[in-house]
Amino acid sequence: MREMWHRGMLFKALPILTFGITTVLFSQVVAEIADESDSTSPRAIAFTSSDIAQYDGSDPDKPIYLAVKGVVFDVTSGKDFYGKGKGYNALAGRDCTRAVAKWSLEEEDMTHDVTGLSEKQLEGLDEVFESVYKAKYPIVGHMAFDHQPISDEL
Repeated sequence: MREMWHRGMLFKALPILTFGITTVLFSQVVAEIADESDSTSPRAIAFTSSDIAQYDGSDPDKPIYLAVKGVVFDVTSGKDFYGKGKGYNALAGRDCTRAVAKWSLEEEDMTHDVTGLSEKQLEGLDEVFESVYKAKYPIVGHMAFDHQPISDEL
């Protein structure tokens, strides 16, 4: 009887333990991002699509942000490329992962979704992510993607 009570408590505690472990792991990822970010940034910030859109280069008093692979970079130092009216401004103020992978400035490629990309495009994405964005621009946060329920009508 006592053994059954202990097993029952374990199954009741399992979701709490899982939540705790997940929280610790997520905290470590956020801390890693914060450690890599600009020293003036006290913590990593989670951006929604509407949050990051405010940093698209249209307001000269705000920094310019973009996200690649869910990581938000401050590209203000590259305003000659990403600023209002500049060649790569289409990438600013959003997660442009697919566009970076495809070397595209088309509106339909301005998304985090990499579904259907070739192995070569994904390898190129990783290379640009490391050699351009992580190497040149401070990390200021990460994307908190807007999750939408899957429709029953597929």
